Amino acid sequence: MAAASTIAVDGRVAPPRPERRAGTPTAEGVVGTPAAKRLSPVVMTGAVRIAEFALSVLSGFVVYEWYLAERGWPDLNYAVGVVALAVATIVVLQGLGAYSIPAFRAFARTGLRLFGGWSLVFLLALAALFLLKAGEQFSRVWLVGWYGLGLVLLIAERLALAFAVTRMTRAGWFDRRTAIVGGGPVAEGMIRALEAQSDTGIRVVGVFDDRGDERSSDVIAGYPKLGTVDDLVDYTRRTQLDLVIFTVPLSAETRLLQMLSKLWVLPIDIRLAANTSKLRLRPRSYSYLGSVPVLDLFDKPMADWDLVVKWLFDRIVGGLLVAALSPVMIAVAIAIKLDSRGPVFFRQKRYGFNNELIEVFKFRSMYVDQCDVTASKLVTKDDPRVTRVGRFIRKTSLDELPQLLNVVLKGDLSLVGPRPHALHAKAANQLYDQVVDGYFARHKVKPGITGWAQINGWRGETDTQEKIQRRVEHDLYYIEHWSVFFDLQILAATPLALFKTENAY
Repeated sequence: MAAASTIAVDGRVAPPRPERRAGTPTAEGVVGTPAAKRLSPVVMTGAVRIAEFALSVLSGFVVYEWYLAERGWPDLNYAVGVVALAVATIVVLQGLGAYSIPAFRAFARTGLRLFGGWSLVFLLALAALFLLKAGEQFSRVWLVGWYGLGLVLLIAERLALAFAVTRMTRAGWFDRRTAIVGGGPVAEGMIRALEAQSDTGIRVVGVFDDRGDERSSDVIAGYPKLGTVDDLVDYTRRTQLDLVIFTVPLSAETRLLQMLSKLWVLPIDIRLAANTSKLRLRPRSYSYLGSVPVLDLFDKPMADWDLVVKWLFDRIVGGLLVAALSPVMIAVAIAIKLDSRGPVFFRQKRYGFNNELIEVFKFRSMYVDQCDVTASKLVTKDDPRVTRVGRFIRKTSLDELPQLLNVVLKGDLSLVGPRPHALHAKAANQLYDQVVDGYFARHKVKPGITGWAQINGWRGETDTQEKIQRRVEHDLYYIEHWSVFFDLQILAATPLALFKTENAY
């Protein structure tokens, strides 16, 4: 993995990270172990809410079709009543604590809550009909039939859910893989506190500590010390890690800032243990892992439903763009074949999410015997390596269109995000990560075909350090302010930005 310069939280720049740290034999063994499939508990509970809302609505309409079909569709009173009671059911079940991973596993206990909640909703509905004198507008047979069918469907769904979630939990689907930073009694106390919580989903993978003396033994609370904080950076790049908890006291400010300056570029949550701190803040100042208080230092830029929305946005909008732009892509491909010998597409290794190597597709814009796979030499104005068609498609960014295939088919690019740079791309004869402190923080999200930097004019040649610095600044701004509407804004502005070709060669 390429070296990563790190930003200094306190104004000082930490030393560059080595390209690859071997770590301890134990750490290497963990890295080599295949990771289990993962599923966000937030997404899981949300999906169950949606499914149970749909079952409630479906059962109401099925009974209507069976008993009242002669009234025709749609009967507005019945439609509004079905949706309203379905929404009320989800609200009541939420209040009864029926939407959590432990509740999904405990069928007997949750089944009783489900029965009670579903019954309560119908009793409230009957009371409302009586008070509003609206009972004659609804069939009592329909209400009883809906109550019975809905209850059967929901109970059957919860039984299947309990079986599935129990198996998924045992397989580690909902685990939050967690590393502890810091050793000694404080780290041991945090691990014991986490282990005492049965349903946090926290799974400690090991301990990392820069100290090697008696203050930090090789095994802490039964977990091995896997290396230093530098080892943790490489460990996170090479395996799945969700959370880092610092057990360093607040009084060790300098040490804490030095370690944070190395870790903030990673796409993980970072927390500071507060269970042993003498500083007592208001309860709202903390977040909690079960009942263990922690202070939030850094969050993943995108998690849970954000990732689902981003995935759907890329696939749906990307698929529409492929269909709409396919005539243009075919025309460019023909022009490339007529202009010079060689393949139509050019494949290049670049850094993707979390510094993973990905292979992106582009239309070939250089002569086949002069293609620069590693981008070790920047393309400049009137570069003799660029073909006639290549000059046009580079200026108009048409050479980037095949990356839509990366978005739709491979899923290693997004439509919008920080542009992926080639492995040896340079600014002023220096690698990008040597020019910009915290450069690899732009890899905390999936890279994109277009981005905030590109529509603000920071595209094309990076012959000065300022140009790559400004690109990274815009990329980090995008990461911190991401939303679907922001993505739509960038996509809408991209065609206009393509007319500004002064920096594109």
